[in-house]
Amino acid sequence: MEKKENNLDDKKSLLSLENRKKLVITGIVEVISFNDEQIILNTNLGTLNIKGISLKMNKLDVQNGQVIIIGTVNSCIYSNNHLKKKRTGMISKMFK
Repeated sequence: MEKKENNLDDKKSLLSLENRKKLVITGIVEVISFNDEQIILNTNLGTLNIKGISLKMNKLDVQNGQVIIIGTVNSCIYSNNHLKKKRTGMISKMFK
């Protein structure tokens, strides 16, 4: 099972936005939540929060970690939830 997790981290991540109407993302681990104004995805680079208007997941391929979102995209924000633990550990060690 560890091999699958390592392979997932090694996969490339792509975020391609075409005219703010079509968003193609690879490196998707899971869909956390979605509605027509916000889609939250867990990716191999952290949590990705997409906000917009009339958002729809046109294609979702969980096996290959790809999603295509259509609608008007206003923002795409990554949060490094899984990286914060590592940074906190290093920072706390430096100040001890």
